[in-house]
Amino acid sequence: MHALVLYPSINTIFSLPHNLTDIDPIDEAIKEIKSLELCETFSYAIIIKKYSVICTTLMCWHKGITALRITRISNTQKLNPQQEAELVKYIEGLTARRLQPTREIVRNFASAIAKQDVSQN
Repeated sequence: MHALVLYPSINTIFSLPHNLTDIDPIDEAIKEIKSLELCETFSYAIIIKKYSVICTTLMCWHKGITALRITRISNTQKLNPQQEAELVKYIEGLTARRLQPTREIVRNFASAIAKQDVSQN
């Protein structure tokens, strides 16, 4: 009998609700770092323990390397939520008429809604 090994998926690790719950402690930690005088030194380790945040996340945010995941996602999306809803209605209309919505049909309609070329994904 084989043992079942569970690994967290990427979606579990980086899911939006998890990130949203971590924003406040990270913001508080960054505020504390920024409130220090220029000549004062600080330790990431102490601040990490105090606010219970992940070391690399805090360091990246402090250095301005990381943007919110939701911001990165929204910058890459071609359709806004209203346009996505319109696309879903179109697909539902096709299926109601028993027409199979192919990738090409969906992509063409999405491109027309977005007024720019949309990728297959």
